[in-house]
Amino acid sequence: QVHLVESGGGSVQPGGSLRLSCVVSGVTLGRQCMGWFRQAPGKEREGVATLADVERTTYVYTVKGRFTISKDISKNTLYLQMNNLKPEDTAMYFCATEAVACTTVESYFGVWGQGTQVTVSS
Repeated sequence: QVHLVESGGGSVQPGGSLRLSCVVSGVTLGRQCMGWFRQAPGKEREGVATLADVERTTYVYTVKGRFTISKDISKNTLYLQMNNLKPEDTAMYFCATEAVACTTVESYFGVWGQGTQVTVSS
């Protein structure tokens, strides 16, 4: 059974940085499509970034140049490095896998973590 556990969220000021982690168990990370999603209060969950098994990445336009998705196969862990954070990045962040297609479409992913909260405010 695939299991995902996110961590690394917190409260930061605008312009700050955070690195989210997602520890994966039950499947080898190397060949999995992995995604990061987020959900702000009162809004629908949106795709942030994906990482395909051949190292292809996609990002939603609002985070391009600021966020980086990566993985450490030896630790079976997915990361999201977030720089130059903005108040509009405030949300619960989720990692996901078991996708039918490696895009930032929520319904394509079948297994989700419990989320980690990111709050950006001054």
